[in-house]
Amino acid sequence: MKVFLESIGCRLNQSEIETMARQLLAAGHEVVSDATTADKVVINTCAVTAEATKDARNLTRRRHRQNSAAEIVLTGCYATIAPQELAGVEGAGRIVANQDKERLVQLLDPQARLEQPVYDQEPILRELLAGNAGLSRAFVKVQDGCDNRCTFCVTTIARGEGRSRHLGDVVAEIQALAAAGYQEAVLTGIHLGSYGRDLGHPAGLRDLVAAILAHTDIPRLRLSSLEPWDIAPGFFELWRNPRLLPHLHVPLQSGSNRTLRRMARRTTRANFRELATAARAAIPHLNLSTDLIVGFPGETEEEFVESLAYVRELAFSRLHVFPYSKRPGTAAAAMPNHLSQEVKKERSRQMIALGQELSLAFHRRYAGQVMDILWETVAGADDDGLRWVGYTGNYIRVTAHGPAGLFNRVTPTRLAEAWPEGMRGSIVY
Repeated sequence: MKVFLESIGCRLNQSEIETMARQLLAAGHEVVSDATTADKVVINTCAVTAEATKDARNLTRRRHRQNSAAEIVLTGCYATIAPQELAGVEGAGRIVANQDKERLVQLLDPQARLEQPVYDQEPILRELLAGNAGLSRAFVKVQDGCDNRCTFCVTTIARGEGRSRHLGDVVAEIQALAAAGYQEAVLTGIHLGSYGRDLGHPAGLRDLVAAILAHTDIPRLRLSSLEPWDIAPGFFELWRNPRLLPHLHVPLQSGSNRTLRRMARRTTRANFRELATAARAAIPHLNLSTDLIVGFPGETEEEFVESLAYVRELAFSRLHVFPYSKRPGTAAAAMPNHLSQEVKKERSRQMIALGQELSLAFHRRYAGQVMDILWETVAGADDDGLRWVGYTGNYIRVTAHGPAGLFNRVTPTRLAEAWPEGMRGSIVY
C-alpha cells in the first residue's frame, strides 16, 4: 500500500503518526509525501477546540477531492468522541477510535506483524513526514490518557485514564533514535507529569528523565507540557544536566483564582507564582511558556483584567491563547453565563497582544549572545543564500543564512534582531 499520513493537534498526535510510519515501513508498505498518490490517507484528528474539529472536516473533504480513489481513515480524539458526525463528512471512510489506534496498521493490513521497530529508515521518514514531524526532533510518546477532570477538557473522554509505557522501553527507543541520528527527543503525553503513577511509581517522570540522561546518547532532551501540580520538590535538580533543555511549558489557563476554581484546576495564583519563581532560580535561561483560556463561562471583566495583570507579572516567555470552546460532554458546557463570541474575540486579542509583548521582551534579552541552534528546515532563499530555521535549547526560533547541509546540525550562532516570533542570527564559523 501507499499511505499518506498527517496529523492535527498536539505533539502526541505527531508522535503517533511517526510510530505508524515506522510500522508501515517495517511491514513493507510505502509512506508517501503526496496524498494524490496514496491508496490510504490516515488523518490523526484533534477535538480540543471546535476549530480543531472543523479543521479535521475540511481536511477530510480536501483530501477526498484530491484523491477520490483513496480510502480516508480517520482516527484520534475527534474520531473517538463523535464518530457518527465525522463519518458523515464527504470522503470519510474508516473511523478508528483511540482505543484501537495502536492496531491501526494491522487494521489496514491484517497480515502485518508489528515486531520491534527498526530505525534504519529515519532519513526517509523525516522527508516523508516533513509536514507532520519535528524533522530533527523526535517526539516520543511515553504516556497516554488523563486522570484530571478539568471542566473544559474533552481529552479525558477521548483518551481515557492515564497509561504509562515501561521505562526500559522508552529508554531503548530514545537510544535507537539517537543512534539513527536524531539530535533531540521530546517526551510527550496527554498528562506527562503523571508518568509512572499507574505503574506504582509516583516519581516516575523524574526517574524516567534521569534514566534517559544516564543511559542514552541523545544530545538534547526536551519535555512537553507539564501540569503545575505534577512538579514535585527537587524536580528542577534534573536541569543540572545541560542535555535537559531549559524550556518548560506549564499550562496556567487563567490568572484568576475564581476562574481556576470553575475550571477545576488544581492550582492557585500563589502556588503557580511559587513554582515559576523556583523554576527560574534553578534553571538558567529558562523559557517558561503557558496556555491561557479566555472567555471561560462566567468570566467577568474583573476576572479577565486580573488574569491579564497576573500574566504580565509572571512575564511568561510565550503564550498559547485559546478562546473558550464549548466541548460536548464536559462540565463547563453545562455551566451558566457563557460569553458571546464578540467578548471572547476581544479578550483573545488583548491576551495575544500581551503575549507578543512578553515574547519580544524575552527575545531581546538574548540579542548579541551566542547560542547553539539545532537547524531544522529551510524557509527559502535569497541573494545571501539559504534561510535556515532552527531552535535554541530554550526554544527560541532563529533564522539565519547558511550553506546547504545544515539540516540536523547544531552550530553556535550569534543572535541579533528580535521580534515576537523569534530572532535573526548569524552562524559563527
